[in-house]
Amino acid sequence: MPETANPITQLLGPFTRTGGFYARSWGTYLDRQPDELPVARPTIALAAQAFRDEILLSGFSLLRRAPDAQTLERIDSEVLAAQDFYGDKGWLDNPEGFFAPPPPPTDVTVKRVSSMGRNYERLSFDSDYEPHDGEPGRDRWRSYTGNNREYALMFRHRRPRPWLICIHGAEMGRAALDPMLFHAWHLYRDLDLNVVLPVLPLHGPRASGPKFPSEDVLDDVHGAAQSVWDIRRLISWIRAQQPDAAIGVNGISLGGLISSLVASLDDGLTCAILGVPAVDLVNLVGRHAGLSGHAALQHTMNSAKPLGRMISPLALPPRVPKKGRFIYAGLADRLVHPRDQVTRLWEHWDKPEIQWYPGGHTGFFRSRPVQRFIDDALAQSGLVDPSRSQRKRY
Repeated sequence: MPETANPITQLLGPFTRTGGFYARSWGTYLDRQPDELPVARPTIALAAQAFRDEILLSGFSLLRRAPDAQTLERIDSEVLAAQDFYGDKGWLDNPEGFFAPPPPPTDVTVKRVSSMGRNYERLSFDSDYEPHDGEPGRDRWRSYTGNNREYALMFRHRRPRPWLICIHGAEMGRAALDPMLFHAWHLYRDLDLNVVLPVLPLHGPRASGPKFPSEDVLDDVHGAAQSVWDIRRLISWIRAQQPDAAIGVNGISLGGLISSLVASLDDGLTCAILGVPAVDLVNLVGRHAGLSGHAALQHTMNSAKPLGRMISPLALPPRVPKKGRFIYAGLADRLVHPRDQVTRLWEHWDKPEIQWYPGGHTGFFRSRPVQRFIDDALAQSGLVDPSRSQRKRY
């Protein structure tokens, strides 16, 4: 029988966890030190944002039941086999070798689209990603055939312009959602950027049943690897179209993790803007498994920590110039913990400019300071003409 959390606990969880967050916030706020993580003054509005995150977490728990005993046993055996496989390759200590550089795509299709009075393009190409020979979970990952082709929306000017690749988070990858969350039209029209929004594996039109990320550890490993592979292929296509193009990445949540990995593997990026970035998928899934009361799943995640580190940007030095590194995050984020995830990346990236906003995981969308921060980051990095970033302020 699959292990399930107490339904009463699940029902009351968002309320009790939000109450605990609010109470702890007062203690932290009153006892804060100048050199510590910034602390927002506890307010009902802040608690409401934390509660919204807790509702999202509860929804994920309902949609993604803990694996049954047989599946959990399979995940456990794959984790052990993977540690041996990657350890023998030396990739647990040197993950750069795990992320093989991809060849440029050769079958790119670009189609013009008009929707709601706006013209843009749809780009697609075969991913051609495959896990390494002998990798645990390889055959299962290859069976997700709907995942074989990469798709992206593209807002492109007729003349050469800098490019910004906007990489979405979990449960996104939708044409009706992503441009809005990234303010893509503003980036294209007001900041004069070419904007491309790729779809990550197992999202949007690439979805084929399983979720990414999930408690299925090797699917998370392959998902991260294919995400990085696909984005790097997209970058190589952009460079083939416009050899001297300045290119930046701009990621949200899961997309923040993928952006930071790409920025640690590609030498030519102008900037990397990481929004509410996850840093360690295994750590993240394990933490929320514990909060949901799934003890066996939490134990599995603990044993898989070396694999989480292998696909974490914390295991690689950033290659994007320091003046092009930017992070923003929510002080009341209940999905991606500010200290467990964001602060570790900020320190690893040599403490670049960071914007803390008093809100939860999804609060960035309506935060004017965050949107101004992104515009200013694009200008400071050199991707955007500074005069353009001042033309329309949020």
